[in-house]
Parts: sequence; structure tokens; C-alpha cells
Amino acid sequence: MRVVIESGGLMTLPFGFHCGYLDYKLMDYLSQLLTLSGIILLACASPGPDFVAVTSHALNSQRSGVFVALGIASAVVVWATVAILGFGLLIKELFWLYEAIRMAGAIYLIYLGSRMLIGVFKGKYDQQNLTDVSRVSVGQSWRVGFLVGITNPKTATFFATLFVTLLPVGAPPLVYIAVVAMVGTITSLWLCLLASVFSIGRVRSIYASIRRPVDALMGAALVGLGVRMATSR
Repeated sequence: MRVVIESGGLMTLPFGFHCGYLDYKLMDYLSQLLTLSGIILLACASPGPDFVAVTSHALNSQRSGVFVALGIASAVVVWATVAILGFGLLIKELFWLYEAIRMAGAIYLIYLGSRMLIGVFKGKYDQQNLTDVSRVSVGQSWRVGFLVGITNPKTATFFATLFVTLLPVGAPPLVYIAVVAMVGTITSLWLCLLASVFSIGRVRSIYASIRRPVDALMGAALVGLGVRMATSR
């Protein structure tokens, strides 16, 4: 296999693929990447469905909370990739598709919140109940997180607007790959940190003593977020 460096700093690779290897230095885009990382971290830290979903599961089981976090992060990576490929703005323009995804997300959040509220009024809060909750499989926990994340189309439009605003036109593919990786890493680390904090023994023991009002608050928050998603544009 032959690689030829042509004048102007271009590499000619097999199958006619060309890349400006001098432009592939991520340091050239460091300021944009740092700005993006700061905005993404602030978005992760803002309270919302992700926060409630992770913390409510982590209070019962660290493993469950972590896998809910990883499911949400997986969905965020999907939306970031969609935005990179240009479909984020397309979804925003396709009103029927955007509305369908948004309403599905609202219904799912209301379902999760209603299930928690039903548990508050019907459930018996004892150690056996806590043990049963902790036996939820990692697959189920990941699926809950992924559904919470993937049914929020505002994530796609957020990334699409953010990338168009901050990333220069014609940035090399490596920069976009780095952006998607950064989005996944920041989201995973933040949400897993939340899961770890809310599953600390002391926090869980306090939660066990006031579980009914906390679950009622979490359930009401999820229902409220679902209603807000359904009624907002």
C-alpha cells in the first residue's frame, strides 16, 4: 500500500481517499471543543427527566442507577450523531416526526411517574421491597434510561443548533468524531457520578426512612415533566 504526500499537505490514500492531514490536528479546534464541553456539562447538570430517572433508580440500587445513566448516555450519543449528520435540523423541520417523538417521550415520562405514584399509595415500604427493586436487571435499567433519552427530540435540535453555531464549516471528520465521543463521555461521567452519590449508604438510609414522600415527589416530578413536554413547543 502506497501513501504519497502531495504538495499542499494532502495525503493520497488507496481508493482515491484524500484528507488534509495537517488539518486533522484537534488542537486547531481546542477552543471550540472546550466551549462545547462546558455547555454540554451545564446541560447535563440542569435538572430534568435524566436527573429524576437516574436518582430515583440509584436510591434503590447503585447498579440500576448506573445502567439507567448509561442508557441515557447511549441515547444522547445517538442524538449527537444524528445532529452531526444533519438530521437534527431535519427533525425540527419535519413537524409530524418531531411531534410524534415528543409525545412518545411525554407519555413515557408520565407512565414512569404514574407507576411511582401508584407504588406510593399501594406499596409496602420494607427491606424486602427494597431488595426486590435492587434485583431489576441491568438490561431493564439500561432500557429505561435509553427510552427516557431517545424520546426527547429536543436533544437533537439542541445539538444541531449548538454544532452549527460553534463548529466551523468544513471541519475535518476527526473533529466531529471527537465531539460525539466527548458528548458520550461527559454525559456518562456526570450521570454515573449522580448515581454513585445517590446510592451512598448514608443517603440510601435517609431515603429508606422517608421513602414514601421522596417517591411521591419523584413521581410527581416525572409526571410534571411529561406534561410539560407534551404541552411545550
